[in-house]
Amino acid sequence: MPHVDAPAKQGPSRRGILFGGAAAGLGAIVALGIDSLSSAAAPAGGSEPLHGQAVIPFYGSHQAGITTEPQAHASYVALNLRDGLDHESLQRLLRLLSDDAARLTQGQAALADTEPELGTVPARLTVTFGFGPKLMELAGSSAGESQPLPEFKIDELEERWNDGDLLLHIASDDPLSVAHAQRMMLKDARRFASVKWVQSGFRRSRGSEASGTTMRNLFGQVDGTVNPVPGSEDFNSVVWNADGSTTMVIRRIRMNVDTWDELDRSGREFSVGRTLGNGAPTTGSKEHDEPDFEATNALGFTVIAAHAHIRRARSKNTNERIFRRGYNYDEPPTGSEISNSGLIFVSYQKSVAEQYTPMQQRLSDLDALNQWTTPIGSAVFLIRQGCAEGGFIGETLFAA
Repeated sequence: MPHVDAPAKQGPSRRGILFGGAAAGLGAIVALGIDSLSSAAAPAGGSEPLHGQAVIPFYGSHQAGITTEPQAHASYVALNLRDGLDHESLQRLLRLLSDDAARLTQGQAALADTEPELGTVPARLTVTFGFGPKLMELAGSSAGESQPLPEFKIDELEERWNDGDLLLHIASDDPLSVAHAQRMMLKDARRFASVKWVQSGFRRSRGSEASGTTMRNLFGQVDGTVNPVPGSEDFNSVVWNADGSTTMVIRRIRMNVDTWDELDRSGREFSVGRTLGNGAPTTGSKEHDEPDFEATNALGFTVIAAHAHIRRARSKNTNERIFRRGYNYDEPPTGSEISNSGLIFVSYQKSVAEQYTPMQQRLSDLDALNQWTTPIGSAVFLIRQGCAEGGFIGETLFAA
């Protein structure tokens, strides 16, 4: 696709963001569908195409970073609002951070950016905002779908990875762009909030595989085969509410790769119900073949076991589906263990209670992978609809 330079605009002043300015109504929003992007051409005299100037629009009917083709690097930052923060201060915070995100995602320096040179290579940078129960209540709205998940018997949750009032999901194909955007936004948020936790994740680098290739987790598994396709009617029915909002579940799942290494290849495939080579169900030959849960082997046992992961994740109720968009993490060990690796599991759905929770309950009750995986963090956020140019994320909460 041809490169389209982001237009230079005279944005609002920092003072205007902090202390007022009417927000544009959602009626001015142009529905964008799937997030579009523009790619840079090859540099003059060179042969290697550069992707640093590829941009994702910030403004639109939905927030960016959900239907966007997943970037290589992501950071999830949960903030706790400071005590005493009032209704007006919350608006100023959201207005300020939205302006930062709108500028940085287009390769423009944020207001008062002390390192503007670091913001010139967005590389498909997106910032997605999630709202927790306290923020929703402070804004004068029901906490509703942002309430924490029920307890599951497989959980060993650590408070340092749980919950949060405001989530910033920052993602890009360039880790330096992620780091700069995160630092810039945290500097602007510090008057209003403190950091609760930060989770950083990765996928394969852009260009190392064909676009649309299903990611692999650190067990070597193809992870996320059964996913609705962004832009399709099926996707819309699973993810988007009528007002353009959705909900996010984020679970930090520790994966014991050391004991997983002790399991032979057939045992790994039996536990999951898919082959490691191409992710095909063990009753098929291609990744997207439909599993045959009735097929039996020569001994009369079902090929896909009752406790295989793909059988437990599947429901006859077609409403119990999600859109998953996770990232791997691999960090230095904190104790005697050899590895500290896992999955930042992220799912989007209209309703957590009706779509995600029943699926997670089945996995908690009986899933072969529970021998090697442990949820250690859990949070739920409401992802409000997008905003029009000049507006800010969450503005409809304050319309009254």
